[in-house]
Amino acid sequence: MSEIKINDDERLDDLEINYYKKKKKKSGFCFGSDSVLLSGFASQKGIGIKRNSRVLDLGTGTGVIAILLCAKTSLKEIYGVEIQRNMAEMADRSVRLNNLQDRMKILNCDIKEIPDMLEKNSFDAIVCNPPYKDRESGAGNVKVMQDVSRHETSASLEDFISIGANMLNSEGFFYMVNRVERMTEIFEIMRRYKIEPKVLRFIYSNVDSEGKLFLIKGVKNGRKFLKVLSPLIMYKEDGSYTDEVLKIYGKI
Repeated sequence: MSEIKINDDERLDDLEINYYKKKKKKSGFCFGSDSVLLSGFASQKGIGIKRNSRVLDLGTGTGVIAILLCAKTSLKEIYGVEIQRNMAEMADRSVRLNNLQDRMKILNCDIKEIPDMLEKNSFDAIVCNPPYKDRESGAGNVKVMQDVSRHETSASLEDFISIGANMLNSEGFFYMVNRVERMTEIFEIMRRYKIEPKVLRFIYSNVDSEGKLFLIKGVKNGRKFLKVLSPLIMYKEDGSYTDEVLKIYGKI
C-alpha cells in the first residue's frame, strides 16, 4: 500500500484494490497487516461473506476493514462502529472519498450502545479486530488513541463477542483476528454466546517462527465441527511478502 501526504498530520493510504483509499492521521493509530488479513479471510471463497449481506464491523477504527470488504465482496451494506471521535471522523471522510455512502455507514459510539441503536438478529456477518491486550496488561503512558486501539479500555473481549452474537441472525458469520495466547479464552466465550468456532487459520511470520496470530470464523447456532486451514505465512526467506499475502494486498 502506498502513502500520499495531504498535510503535516494527515496521510492518504492507497489500498490498491478497486482504487479505494483511506485517510489517516500521522499521530493516530495506524492499521496493520492484521486488518488486511482479516478482510482477506472474511472475503475468502467458500468461507467468506455472502452476496447482499448486511455486515457489522465492531471497532472499525479508521474503517480500513469495512472499505476493503466493500472492495472484495458483494455485501449490501456495512456499519462501522468506532468509539473514538477522531478516528470515526476519518473513517467517515474515507467513506465519502470512495463514494461508499450507499453501502457503508460510520457510527461514532460505544459498541455496547449498538443493541439499542440497530435491530438485533439482523446482520448476516460480524467482523472485528478487537484490542489484543486485556485491562490487566496496562499502558498508562500510551497515547489515548493507541491505548483504546490496543487495550480493552472501553470494551472487553467478551463485549465484542456477546454483542456480535446479539446482532447476528441465526447461522450468521462471525470473523475475528486475535493473538494465539487468547485463543482458548475466545473459544470459550464464543460458545457461551452460541457462536460455534468453524474455521481456524494460524498466521506465521515465516516458516520457522511461532504462530502469533490466528483468524477465526464462527457460526451462530452452528453445529460442532472445526476446520483448520493451512497456515498463512507472511514472509519469504528474503524478507519479502509471500505470493498469498501479496494477493490479499491486491498486488497480484
